[in-house]
Amino acid sequence: MQLFLISGLSGSGKSVALRILEDSSYYCVDNLPADLLTSLVKHLKQAGYNNIAVSIDVRSANSVQLLPKLLEQIKQQGIDVHVLFLDAHADILVKRFSETRRMHPLNDGIRTLPECVQYERELLSEIYDIGHHIDTTELKANALRLWIQQFIKLDRARLTLLFESFGFKHGLPLDADLVFDVRCLPNPHYDPELRPLTGRDEAVIHFLENNASVFDMFNDIRQFVERWLPSFVTDNRSYLTVAIGCTGGQHRSVYLTEKLAQHFEQQQQVLVRHRGLA
Repeated sequence: MQLFLISGLSGSGKSVALRILEDSSYYCVDNLPADLLTSLVKHLKQAGYNNIAVSIDVRSANSVQLLPKLLEQIKQQGIDVHVLFLDAHADILVKRFSETRRMHPLNDGIRTLPECVQYERELLSEIYDIGHHIDTTELKANALRLWIQQFIKLDRARLTLLFESFGFKHGLPLDADLVFDVRCLPNPHYDPELRPLTGRDEAVIHFLENNASVFDMFNDIRQFVERWLPSFVTDNRSYLTVAIGCTGGQHRSVYLTEKLAQHFEQQQQVLVRHRGLA
């Protein structure tokens, strides 16, 4: 039996994620009180369900903090458990609630909307590190759908090494474990012919590979990841997200992300994400 648990900040896309799992033939339950999770799994297992997805968030009140203990108990029953935590920058969450005019679940008539978002983040801090993170800041629904579909297909018995490009002008990705700043490298943006292209295009690749500093940066990041990856494996990490950032997330970071993924996919389970191209 396989259990996917979806949690995270209100407005971060949990409903979208649950619908994607439902479209993938998972039996889905939304807004389940955390203390009912064990009973639900037991009931559905007896009923013959093999793939279930459950959304649990701050609406479970204090019981959400029981999730780490409950999930360990469920794992001991031989059930394959995977946790997906969705997040986004506070200003984006506030904007989403303001645009839809929805009320935040922690609204009590006293806290402002930004205060509700901050309070929710504090309440969920106990479960922040128990699963795979996806930062949905400025992320389109189609990109989120693709990323979750990739997540479903992963071999959970192996560590997944995720390389992610981003633009610093859009802010640091919340789901990054390691962040490398490559803004010091030559920027194709200043060449009018290269500006509309990306780090996947041959002309940009040729431009960057003709500069020794790009090769040095690639080797330094490669050696760092290779040096410390065994420690993350020993620490029983299921996912390691390595974020490569340039100014706009279009050229340099995309090129290095692709090149690093090509190198490591010979030895690891690798995923690639490009925030600036999503």
